Parts: sequence; structure tokens; C-alpha cells
Amino acid sequence: MQYTDSYQETIFTYVNNINTHEGGFHLSGFKSALTRTLNDYAKKNNMLKKANFTLSGDDVREGLTAVISLKMIDPQFEGQTKTKLGNSEIKGVVETAVNEQLAIFLEENPPTARRIIERAVNAAHAREAARKARDLTRRKNAMDGAGLPGKLADCSLTDPIHCEIYLVEGDSAGGSAKMGRDRRNQAILPLRGKILNVEKARMHKILSNEEIRTMITAIGTGFGEEDFNLDNARYHKIIIMTDADVDGAHIRIMLLTFFFRYMKELIDKGMIYIAQPPLFRISKGKKEFYAYSDREREDYMKRLKGEKVSTQRYKGLGEMNPDQLWKTTMDPATRTILQVRMDEAIEADRLFTELMGDSVEGRRNFIEKNARYVTNLDI
Repeated sequence: MQYTDSYQETIFTYVNNINTHEGGFHLSGFKSALTRTLNDYAKKNNMLKKANFTLSGDDVREGLTAVISLKMIDPQFEGQTKTKLGNSEIKGVVETAVNEQLAIFLEENPPTARRIIERAVNAAHAREAARKARDLTRRKNAMDGAGLPGKLADCSLTDPIHCEIYLVEGDSAGGSAKMGRDRRNQAILPLRGKILNVEKARMHKILSNEEIRTMITAIGTGFGEEDFNLDNARYHKIIIMTDADVDGAHIRIMLLTFFFRYMKELIDKGMIYIAQPPLFRISKGKKEFYAYSDREREDYMKRLKGEKVSTQRYKGLGEMNPDQLWKTTMDPATRTILQVRMDEAIEADRLFTELMGDSVEGRRNFIEKNARYVTNLDI
């Protein structure tokens, strides 16, 4: 186990080399032991200002990266994907082992122990600020009747299985999407600008961001370990629709970072998608064709060679009228949407931490290594 400068908790668990990504009793035992041992050490050494003050599990796990690996006879796996350890007796075994060894480490390494406790105390203060921000959000929602954000254009159907929401970059594109959509089952939520980079922010900062609060309210599940409930999802498809340029890609990454860190189950269940708007409109007389890549555009140009063909490069979704946006990007019969999947969760976690976190060196190395592959560069 190791603490990092990140605010995120990253724990991977294994049983007999099987990745138990749904957790189980070994994870529960580890979490319980970590919380209890750090609280006992802090109180014993008078490191908590208030006598009745206690560090929570979230406080002591902020920024923690850990790997729990067990070898055992006859493991019982549960959960939808059979990747959750169900042997209840393991909780006590892990808890005892971690309690004993962690307590020894803390006693033998006072400077490190003090840094860990100080970090957890700072996390506790931030948690209290987040609780106040969350309570304020809940009270505001309760006073808003249905509690849905005003700029959300909701759909008329109420069965989440048949409903989808488009998170759209900008008011202009949002206006086109609202006019071009199927109002029965397609909801539109315009987002202004780039949302907060949640990889570099604590919970109270995240909850104070209006665009993030609006998105959480519209989706309906709540967020974070304390509040998230998939059964409350108002849509079973959440589609990110941004411009086909560098800024659009940046906004898309910001949204994916948020979902990956605070609503990961939406990705696990295959509910997050990315829309694929066209890059070019090729017209000839009254006929029009749409190309989604440079190669596709070249194919159209070769096919129409020799005829006063017109090519338009779409710089943003707002350049399309509602009919074009529907036909190219939103019509279920003709659109292409990419499903975001969690197959490479460990690699995704590493990349999000490296590229969205505080490490400038990591980002520079990534850019230097991959710069030669760039085909669409805004300067």
C-alpha cells in the first residue's frame, strides 16, 4: 500500500490471482483494519484535536493505492460477474493481519505515521465541507419540485430502459439537439464550457461546480460511495456529444474522468456512450453525403470526381441544423455511438492519474512519446 498526492482511492483485490473487482469480505476486512488502526494510533498520540473526533474510512483512504492479494482454498465467488469474494470468515483473517502489521509499521515509523494522519485529518475537514455542499444541493433540489435543472429538456417517456440523455457541448449545439431530437425518449442537457477536472479536486470543490451538480441531478443516481444508487438512474444511455475538435475531446475526457472516479458503475453497466458526429458534409446539387473521417471524405471525393462538388468541414455541432444533427448523430437507425467499457480498468486508472493529475512530468513524457501520432492539432 502507498499514499499518493492524488485525492482518489485505488484498491485492486485478487484471490488466487483472480481479479475480484466487485470486492468482497477481504476488501471489507482491509478497510475496517485500516480505519481502526489509524484512529487508534492518532488517539494514542493525541493527534486529533477534538476528543470525540474520529477519522472515517473515506478520510484514511484518500490518495491510497493498495493491492490485496489472497491465496485460499475453496473461494466462493458472488455477484453478477462472479468476481466478489463471499467467504465471510476471510474478513476477520485480513482484519487481524492488517491491524497487527500496520500498527507495528506506524510505531516504527513516526514521521510517516504523522504525515498519514495529518493527511486524513485534512480529508476529514474537506469531507465536512462536502457534506454541507451536498446538503445544500439536496435542499435546493427538494425546493425545486421535481428537482430537475431548468436547462434540461427532458423526454416524455418515464421508463429509464427506453430513455437516453445527451450531454451536449454548448448552448448552440444544445438548441439544435433539442429541436432535432425524438422528444419521446431523448433528453438534452447542454453543458457550458469545460467542467472541473475532478482528478485534482476534493469533493466540496466538485459539488460547488454548477455543471457537475446539474449533471448529477439530471442523471438521478447521486454520486460517490455514500449516495450512488443505480436503481435511481433516469436514463439507461448517457451519451456524451461534443464537437469533433481538440476542445471537444478535452471536454469529453473531463466528463469521462468524472464518471470513472465517481459514477464508475455507469461504465461497468455499459451505460456511458460517445456520440460520433460527422467531420465533413459533401454536397452535389441536392444530394448530400456525410464523412466521419478523412478517409471517408477522400472516398466520396474520388467517387464524385469531376462533378462541382462542395465540401464543408464541421468545426462544431452548432454548425449543423436540427435535421442534419438528427440524421447524422442522433437517429438510432443511422447513428454510430461508441460504448465506453471497463475492460482495461487498471490501465485506464493509471492514465487518468497520470494525465489528469498533478504530475507535469508524466504528461510531458506522454506527449513526447505520442506526439508523432497526432493528426488533428489546434494551435
